[in-house]
Amino acid sequence: MRYLHTMVRVRDLDASLRFYCQGLGLQEMYRTENEKGRFTLVFLAAPEDVELAKERKAPLVELTYNWDDEDYQGGRNFGHLAYRVDDIYETCQRLMDMGVTINRPPRDGHMAFVRSPDGISVELLQDGSLPPAEPWASMPNTGAW
Repeated sequence: MRYLHTMVRVRDLDASLRFYCQGLGLQEMYRTENEKGRFTLVFLAAPEDVELAKERKAPLVELTYNWDDEDYQGGRNFGHLAYRVDDIYETCQRLMDMGVTINRPPRDGHMAFVRSPDGISVELLQDGSLPPAEPWASMPNTGAW
């Protein structure tokens, strides 16, 4: 058995690609447009998985965009996606600069939670640990993750 992908339904493909690609640094590997089914699938890989993803051997995130208007509820019911990052403070700052709320700041230099434009909880884990630093160490939680 091999883990293949996680599918996340999105309402705004452009906003979601901005979050996942520009914000988190994922790379689009391929996409499928299905006119008859009225949907677009976009498969994304973490930077360290790109070479394996080219061989279809890396886990991917599949963004599913249904062309007809739908309201998706309960992003928290999904659970969360988790990514290891090289610098959690830099990643959180980049996301904040994009207007993303840091729901659980990386107070401990190790873990943070943010949400995608569709309410999907995303856990960020520092590769190793960084010493606690401001403003993160004093920042309160916001919302739910």
